[in-house]
Amino acid sequence: MTLSLLLVEDDAAYAETLAEELRAIGHRTTIAAHGRAALTAINEAAFDAIILDRMMPRLDGMSVLQTLRAGGMTLPVIMLTALSASQDKVEGLEAGADDYVVKPVAAIELHARLTAILRGRGWTNASADTLQAGDIVVSPATFRAWRAGHPIDLAKLELKLLVEFVRNSGAVLTRAMLLERVWGYDFVPDTNLVDVHIRRLRIKLTEAGGEDPIRTVRGVGYMLRE
Repeated sequence: MTLSLLLVEDDAAYAETLAEELRAIGHRTTIAAHGRAALTAINEAAFDAIILDRMMPRLDGMSVLQTLRAGGMTLPVIMLTALSASQDKVEGLEAGADDYVVKPVAAIELHARLTAILRGRGWTNASADTLQAGDIVVSPATFRAWRAGHPIDLAKLELKLLVEFVRNSGAVLTRAMLLERVWGYDFVPDTNLVDVHIRRLRIKLTEAGGEDPIRTVRGVGYMLRE
């Protein structure tokens, strides 16, 4: 399972070493040097999981974690720390961490822990079947979607619509094309079925903020902006 990881660690040498080990396993790994940089990265890109150092300048790991959970973000978080006391672990887990690891830790152990967390959430290797366009990520295999790392709660038809848009980002999809690919129609019924579902999809894509990513091409159809 290849994952897109955010490693938040203020020790530059340690961060680079661990990131390279994670990349060698196959994970795409981005480094953030402090808490504020982590929040910026999370708002700008989609990640599958976060490895978060607890003790950092410019917003510590606990504050980052509490901010994410308060905002409704359910991304798996492994807290990475030099603190090994039981109370510190309890505090991290109670704040919303999925796991708590004392560093230094081997990348292969982090990989095993991430795999166990995702398996417990019902993810499988099929979750690697993800598609991305801009800050939107969809997993057709698991019927999940995210925008800027935030999960989007979509009905089945809404997710199928989003999958078509992401697969064809930057290209115009006509109503006839969407009716065929999403609903299985081989004719164009006298209905505004497509427009109604796209309106609902737009609402959910913009609930957490951000511009409407779906453009209406008048007289033709719709397009997801790249």
